[in-house]
Amino acid sequence: MSFNIGLSGLYAANKQLDVTGNNIANVATTGFKSSRAEFADIYAASKLGTGQNSIGNGVNLAAVSQQFTQGDVNNSGGILDMAIQGGGFFVQKGSDGSLEYTRSGAFRADKDGYITNNTGTSRLQGYAADADGKIVKGGLVDLQLNLANLPPKASTKVDSTSNLNSSDLPINQTDHPFDPTKTDSFNTQYSTTLYDTQGNAHSMVQYMVKTDGNVWQSYTLIDGRNPDGTPISGTGAVAPVPSTLTFDTSGKLEKIVGANVKDTTMTIDDWKPGGLVDGVWKDNGAAANTGGIAVNMGNITQYNSASYRNPPVTDGYATGQITGLKIDGSGVLFATFSNQQSKAIGQISLASFNNEQGLQPSGGTTWRETFASGQPGYDSPQAGTLGSIVANSLENSNVNLTNELVDLIKAQSNYQANAKTISTQSTIMQTIIQMT
Repeated sequence: MSFNIGLSGLYAANKQLDVTGNNIANVATTGFKSSRAEFADIYAASKLGTGQNSIGNGVNLAAVSQQFTQGDVNNSGGILDMAIQGGGFFVQKGSDGSLEYTRSGAFRADKDGYITNNTGTSRLQGYAADADGKIVKGGLVDLQLNLANLPPKASTKVDSTSNLNSSDLPINQTDHPFDPTKTDSFNTQYSTTLYDTQGNAHSMVQYMVKTDGNVWQSYTLIDGRNPDGTPISGTGAVAPVPSTLTFDTSGKLEKIVGANVKDTTMTIDDWKPGGLVDGVWKDNGAAANTGGIAVNMGNITQYNSASYRNPPVTDGYATGQITGLKIDGSGVLFATFSNQQSKAIGQISLASFNNEQGLQPSGGTTWRETFASGQPGYDSPQAGTLGSIVANSLENSNVNLTNELVDLIKAQSNYQANAKTISTQSTIMQTIIQMT
């Protein structure tokens, strides 16, 4: 019996060496989780469950459990490199359509823009974004980088905060009628860039003329013409029609009166985009936003301070080419474009399990779902117990090399001790044989 006990010990020590050796071999493997050999003793069971003087029959390998502790997260510089700080697994779809789970975030884009693992065999899963960049949390999809140009968007609103200097002197419009080419016919001006449906840029200038102590007039021109495209001078000239702004004695806006003005918002609904071609104004083939352009003038004050306007907030832009990619902590992928716009193109999904120890290692630093692990739960990073995404970084192996080397020495000693058990039993048997 001692031979069998010793053999079981040799087998156990050998398995411990295998596990330790595998940990050491993967000390530099991204997202690798170390394993631990767990053993159990063996006892012969009697029919009635008695046996207070029973001697054990050795040891067996009870389990090889993986340790899903956090590995160090280090910056790698890769655009699509990602690490999970906290719980969860990246979800990948293999070439056979099955789902895999990994902590290795070394991703890249293939020729079609799909985000894949570093071998290009599995695609990263997540949630799609609609045309407006809104994340749609339906089923999981293959995340793809759309390298097409960002279509232009026509301007629909202009919003800003400004001040008109109360110390400015009123302008006699009889002696100095409004003329955008003459600076003595207006007090200050504000310029805003508008975009038509084809992404062409147009300059909208608002000329502010003080006509009385608390009264100002605002003339709005686009590309130097009335919004409807009519000229303000020369053949077919149409004089610009101003809006009148009235302030109270404390410098706060009281009311705005003018064409297409409701409350404090002026709507430009007759704009006809165009430009000069050989000195002749022509329609450029584009259109303005069908709902008009709402210009908010409610945040204007008249204080004794220099006239100024904060940068306007507009929603129009020209077409743009993708110039970069950013990933935030919640796993949202933002594409940045040459027109200074940023748009969400998808969101990474993470998986969690009730029993991570039940996952089946399947190579390539991936795991697969089993009955013991339970079904995965999918959600976005930072939701519930799921960790956050660290962009341009990778999670190192959680192998502690010092501990593994110590375990290596212990396993070697265990092996030698069990071998000595077998050697001693052999010596005893030889002695008995010699006695007969």
